[in-house]
Amino acid sequence: MSQPIKSLSISNFLADDALNKPQLLALIELAINIKNNPSDYSQALAGKSVAMIFEKPSLRTHVSFDMGINKLGGHALYLGQQNGKLGERERVSDYAKNLSCFADAIVARVFSHDSIQGLAEYASVPVINALCDVYHPCQALADFVTLTEQFTDLSKVKLAYVGDGNNVSNSLMLMAATLGVDFTLVTPVGYEAQSSIIEKSQTLAAASGASLIITSDINAIGKQDVIYTDTWISMGDEDTNKKAEILTHFAPYQVNHELMSKANASVVMHCQPAHLEEEITTELFDSEMAVVFQQAENRMWAQNAVLVSLLKE
Repeated sequence: MSQPIKSLSISNFLADDALNKPQLLALIELAINIKNNPSDYSQALAGKSVAMIFEKPSLRTHVSFDMGINKLGGHALYLGQQNGKLGERERVSDYAKNLSCFADAIVARVFSHDSIQGLAEYASVPVINALCDVYHPCQALADFVTLTEQFTDLSKVKLAYVGDGNNVSNSLMLMAATLGVDFTLVTPVGYEAQSSIIEKSQTLAAASGASLIITSDINAIGKQDVIYTDTWISMGDEDTNKKAEILTHFAPYQVNHELMSKANASVVMHCQPAHLEEEITTELFDSEMAVVFQQAENRMWAQNAVLVSLLKE
C-alpha cells in the first residue's frame, strides 16, 4: 500500500542544488513507491492539467512525462518547437502568466536556464525543469532511483562520470554531493564542468562527507561501482565540422569493457540517446552491466514523484 506523501516544502523543481538530502531521499522513496504501487496513485492528478514546453527535440522526456501524467490521472498538453524559442514571440513573463491561467503545472525543456528561471519567477503554478543548458535534474533523480534499486546502501556507492562536462554531469555531481555519494568526474581538457558548478558541488560534498574528485586523467579514475557516460556530441552539433576533432579528442575516454574492468565497476549508465562506438561500445551498452533502460523507465516514476509532491492537495 502507498505511504502518506511527505511534505517536501518545495514549490518548483528547477535545479539539483535547490533540494536538500531529506527532500531528495523522500522523492526517491516516493518514486519507488509509485513504481511498485501505481494503482494507488492512479487518481493523484485527477482534474489536473500540465503544460509541457519543448524547445528541443525529445523522446524519453516527452514520452515519460506524457504517459506518466496519464498514469496519475492527469492531462498533459504538448507545446512544441512550432512556438519558437521562449522570449522571442512574446516575453517569458507573459508566457508564464498565460499558462498559469490554464495549467496546474508547467514542464519546460529549454535551451537556456534563464528561461526556466523566468518561468518560475512569473508563473503562479509549479515549474519543473525537464532540461536546460546547466541542469538536468529529472534525469539525475531517475538515475539515483536506479542506483537505489541496484545497491542496498546508496551512501557506499562510488560513481564516476566519464566524458563531456555538461548538464547531465552537473546534475549528477550536485545530487551525488548532496546525498553523500562519492563522485569522480573525468572530463577531457577543454570540456570540464563549469567552475561555479564544481564550487557548489565541493561545498555540498564537504557538508555531506562525500568524496569529490575532478580530473582530466582517465587513468586516475580509481575504483568505482558505477561508470556513467553521455554523448560527446551535443544536440544540434552532429553535422558540424568539429565532430571529427571532438571524436579524436574524446577517444581515450570511451567507456568500454576494458575501462569497466580497470575500475572494477559492475554497472554502466547512460542517459541516452547513445552514439554507439563513440562514448560507449555497443558490446557494453547491450551487456548485462548496462541499466540504461531501467534508467529510462525510472524517468517516468521519478517525474511522477515530483509531480505528486508539487501538486498534492
